[in-house]
Amino acid sequence: MKIKKIPMVTQIVIAVLLGIVFGLLFSQAGVHLKIVGDIFLRLMQMAIPVLILGQIIQAVGGIAPKELTRLGGKTIAVFGISSLLAAAWGVAMAVFFTPGKGIDFSQTAADTVQAQEISPSETLINFIPTNIFDALSKGSIIQIIVFALFFGIALNRFLQKNPQSQLLTIIVDLNEVVLTIIRYVMILAPIGIFALIASTISSLGLQIILPLGKYLLIYGLATLTFLALWIVTLMIYCRVNPWRLIQNMKNMTIMALATTSSAITLPVAMEEAQHKLGLSSRITNLVLPLGMSLNSNGSAMHMAITVMTIAQMYQMPFDLIQMITVAVTATFVSLANAVVPGAGLVSLAIVVPQLGLPIESIAIFAGVEWFVGMLRTILNVNSDVYSAMIIAKSADELDYQIFNQ
Repeated sequence: MKIKKIPMVTQIVIAVLLGIVFGLLFSQAGVHLKIVGDIFLRLMQMAIPVLILGQIIQAVGGIAPKELTRLGGKTIAVFGISSLLAAAWGVAMAVFFTPGKGIDFSQTAADTVQAQEISPSETLINFIPTNIFDALSKGSIIQIIVFALFFGIALNRFLQKNPQSQLLTIIVDLNEVVLTIIRYVMILAPIGIFALIASTISSLGLQIILPLGKYLLIYGLATLTFLALWIVTLMIYCRVNPWRLIQNMKNMTIMALATTSSAITLPVAMEEAQHKLGLSSRITNLVLPLGMSLNSNGSAMHMAITVMTIAQMYQMPFDLIQMITVAVTATFVSLANAVVPGAGLVSLAIVVPQLGLPIESIAIFAGVEWFVGMLRTILNVNSDVYSAMIIAKSADELDYQIFNQ
C-alpha cells in the first residue's frame, strides 16, 4: 500500500501548532531548540543572495531594451503607490480604533532604545556596493540588486552584439542549481519551523501579548483589510477568482507566517507565482526579487500604525499634516530599512524621533516584535506577488489557464 505524502503546507501548519504547544508546556526545553531553528534559517539564507543575483541578471539580461524600460517604470510605480497606501491605511486604522489609548508603559521606563539617524545621502550611498563579494557575504540585498541590475543591463547589451553567446544560458542553468539547493533545504522546513516557534514561545511566553493586545488586534485587522483591498483590486483589474487566488498563494502565505522572513519565503513565492498563478518567468524573476527590498507594504504599515499608537499613548494628537508626514516618512524608511541591519525596532528607532516622539516608547514593542513580524511579512510577501500580477496583466503575461487549473 502506497503511503500518501503529506503536502508541505500541511506539514508547516502542523509544525507551527506543535511548536506553540511545546513552547508553552516545556518552556525550559523549548529554549534549547533555538540552535535547530537557527541552523535551518542559515541553510535557507546561504543561497538567497545568489538566487536574487542570478534571477535579476537572468530577467534583465533576457528582456528587450524597450520592454525593460517599460516594465521597470511600471514596477517602481506600483511599488511606491502601494507602500504609500499601506502606510496611509495604517494611519487611518489607528485614528479610527485608537490602539494606544489606555496603554500603561511605565514598566518599560527602565528600558532604553538608542535613536537611529539615517540621512537621505547616507541611504543613497549605502545602495551602492563597494564590492559585490562583500555585499553577498553580508547579505546586503539592495546592494546585490543594484549590482545585478547593472550586470543584467550590460549583459543585455552584450547579447545584442553577440547573439551567439551562451552566457545567459549558463546563468539560467546556475539559477536552476541554486533553486535545487533551496528545494533540498525546504525538506527540513517543518523541523526548522517547529524549533523556531517552540524556542520563541518558550523565551517570550504568551503573557507578553496582554499589554498590547488591542494594538495587535488592530494591526492584524489593518493587515487583513488591506490584503482584502488588494484582492478586490486584482479581482477587478486582473479578472481573477478571489478564492482561487487565496488558494494558489497558501504555501507562500504560511511560509511567511511561520518564518517571518521575506527572504526565506522568496523561493516559495517565485515557485507559486509561475506554476500556480500563471505569471511569466521574466515578470517573476524581475518583480519579486526587486519587491523584497523596494516594496514593503507590511513594513510601511507597521511603522505608521505603531507611531500613531505611540502618539496616542502619550496623548499627543496629530493633525492632518502630521498624519500625512507619518505615512510619507514610513514609506521612505521602509525602503531605507533595506540597507539598515535588522527591521522592526530599528525602523521605529529611525522614525519615532523624527516625529517628535520619545524614543524610549519603542521598548514596550520589543516583546511583541515576533508576532508583529508574522503580519508584516505576510503583507510584504503577498503585496509583492499582487504587484507582479498587475504588471503581468498589463504586459499580457498572465496565463489564466495555469491560474485556473
